[in-house]
Amino acid sequence: MHGKKLNAPRVCALIVLMGIPAAAAEQIPVRHVQLPMQRWMVTRSQTGATLARDEFTQSVQGDEVTMRLTLHFLDGSVDEETTSYRQQGTFRLLGDRQIERGPFFARPVDFTVDAVTGVLTSRSTEAGGGSRVESRQMDLPADIANGIVGTLLLNVPRHTKPFSVDMVAPVEGGRLVQLLISPEGERPFKMDGQNLTATVFRIHPVLGGLVGLIARLLGMQPKDVMVWIWEGSDPAVVRIVGQLGGSGPVVTSDLVGASFGRP
Repeated sequence: MHGKKLNAPRVCALIVLMGIPAAAAEQIPVRHVQLPMQRWMVTRSQTGATLARDEFTQSVQGDEVTMRLTLHFLDGSVDEETTSYRQQGTFRLLGDRQIERGPFFARPVDFTVDAVTGVLTSRSTEAGGGSRVESRQMDLPADIANGIVGTLLLNVPRHTKPFSVDMVAPVEGGRLVQLLISPEGERPFKMDGQNLTATVFRIHPVLGGLVGLIARLLGMQPKDVMVWIWEGSDPAVVRIVGQLGGSGPVVTSDLVGASFGRP
């Protein structure tokens, strides 16, 4: 399986908001050191139609890792996330930028989290064509996980107890939410003709209070995200099922070379 791994910012791009009690947030120890790589996934609709080709690159300098995942949609839309973090004892986010634009998305997004300074930046285009930049300061927890949820799942044991991490969602200039993560059993799949087994994790975004209540009343709460992790000599994210940006239709992103049979 070496050369098939994807430490996906895509996982975070498929997550936004809901409202239930969450487990205590925590930082995840480094069990598998991340290495330079270039990989591909394919994003499809629920009917199996190809929506986008996904390119992932990862570079490493010392204990600092930089990842970039770009979804090139057939309709011309683009979803790109660039994330940097340190892998030294535990994983520590440094920065994350998410850009979504084009007809696939209900609204464009250009949102940056500087986890070192706590500065959140939103960029938008005004009606006249000019650009607008808004920044705010937020006291971010040490376990902030924008862009690195996939990497974290590659490093937790398959029989881990439910746990949670924090992230900043790109709404209202940035809203801190928790992601409740729990293992959901094992599923078979094939990689290059070899029979393998993946652990499936459920990711449930948590947003309490009035905002969570309004989302439920309006039927706007996003669906949970399901992430398939192969825990072998070279752990891999092999499948992600959820909504891009936490809204719109459910899509499936599969690692090139993997096959899953019936959903």
